[in-house]
This record gives sequence, C-alpha cells and structure tokens, in this order.
Amino acid sequence: MKKYLTKDNLMQFLMLNGGTLLVAFGVYFFKFPNNFSTGGVAGVSIILTKYFPNLSASNFTTIFNMILLVIGFLVFGRGFGFKTAYSTILMSGTLELLDWLYPMNAPFTDEPLMELIFAVGLPAVGSAILFNIDASTGGTDVVAMILKKFTSMKVGNALLASDLVITLAAVVAFGMKVGMFSVLGLIIKSTLLDSVMESFHQCKYFTIVTKEPQPICDYIIHELNRSATKVPGQGAFAHEDETIILTVMTRGQAIHLRRFIRQNSPSTFMMITNTSEIIGKGFRGT
Repeated sequence: MKKYLTKDNLMQFLMLNGGTLLVAFGVYFFKFPNNFSTGGVAGVSIILTKYFPNLSASNFTTIFNMILLVIGFLVFGRGFGFKTAYSTILMSGTLELLDWLYPMNAPFTDEPLMELIFAVGLPAVGSAILFNIDASTGGTDVVAMILKKFTSMKVGNALLASDLVITLAAVVAFGMKVGMFSVLGLIIKSTLLDSVMESFHQCKYFTIVTKEPQPICDYIIHELNRSATKVPGQGAFAHEDETIILTVMTRGQAIHLRRFIRQNSPSTFMMITNTSEIIGKGFRGT
C-alpha cells in the first residue's frame, strides 16, 4: 500500500481531480447556458437539448460519456486507461450534481464574449492538466483511441473535422450569433490548449561559451542539481580556445544560473532559448 501513497501519486491524483473539475465547471457554468457548441460530446449534447428539451445538456453528456466508456472497456479491456475512466465518471457525476444543486436557466452575464472566454479557457486549462498526466475526460477522446487502433486515419484531422461539423450545426440550432461565437470558441480552444500544454513543460536551454567552464559546471551540478555537456570550441575571430556548455534548466533554476554567470564570469557569452520538449533523465520519460 505504501508504494502507492507517494508524493508523486498524490500530486497526480490532485491534478486529475482539479483538471476534471475545471473542465466540468467551464462546461456547465459557461458553455451550457450560452449554447456554445465547440465540438465534442458537450457540443452534441447542447444541440440535442434544442430538439429534446426534456433532457438537459448534463444528462446527454452523461449518457454519451457512459456509452463511450463502456465501448472503451469492451475494445481495450484492461488496457483502457484508469485515469481516463475515473475522470469521465467524475466529470459526468459533477455535471449531474451541479444540474441538481444549481440549475443554470440563463448565463451569468449579458456579455457573451466574456462568457466565451471562460467557456473555452477553463476546459482548455483543465484538459491540458489532464493530458499532462496522460488522462482525459473521455468523450471523443475514446473515439480517437478506437480510430487509432483500427484505422490508419489521421485521428487529429478527423476529430477536428467532426468538431467543425458540430460547431456549424449550432448555427442551424441556435442562429448565426451563437454559431459564430461557437466557431470563434473552437479556434480559441485549439490554440489555447496547445499553448497551455507547452507551458507545463517549458524550460530554458542554455548555450554558454566561456573560457572558465569549471566554476559554472560546479554550480550547475552541486547547487542546481543538474548536469551539462561540455564541448570544446574555438572562436572564429580570435581563434582562442573556449568551452561550450549545453544545459537545460527549469525556469526557476535558469534565473539562478543566469545571475551566477553574470556575477562571476561577466565575459561569458550566453544564449538562452525556450524549449518545451525535454525528454530524458530528470525531465520527461522516454
């Protein structure tokens, strides 16, 4: 039991719940009452409430999620992700609970653009948190997993096309104004999700050119608990021997390293760039 009660597992559990609740709150409080259909199961559910008003968007979302969850288990068996299953059930349960505790008969405000920002922003951040720990809220993600398993179809393009069709269907169901906001929401969602996901892994990549490499390497290893690669080099103009140090730091560590070099080796040349795909020991697994 103790091997499961680790700090890393606890953090993942908190992120799993926090990310799922952010998605649920954004969908329930901002998407549903404004009829913003930006694709996915929630988008289909919103459109269906127009034609089947006896069921709420939360009810439709729960029905679709449970059906897809069962299909996922039938297709993948134990290979179906536990975290995705848990998140799907938690989201559906949260939507149903909110539907009962706090019925949303109208939007919070009369500012649809501001409502759209929250309707897209909260689920985008929540989804990015879940993707960061290899989870999702199910729905069309289960469809993507099945398509990937049985076809050679480009899943990303297929899902984008289906989201676009669902979004355009909002024009027919709710009129041009809601439809245009939904299209705008789809564009913002795609852009924002990628940006948030990249920010989770963003680090600083240092290329350091110096004649005094050892103090810098010692600081990196002993003070920042990182490593570095030293490459011998030669200046093209002065033809003097120099050392190129390559290393990657978190944003917080980068501040300390930059300050140390500027204070202790002011003649050192540094190039610092942002990078979000760091795979290896001390960063992401291979």
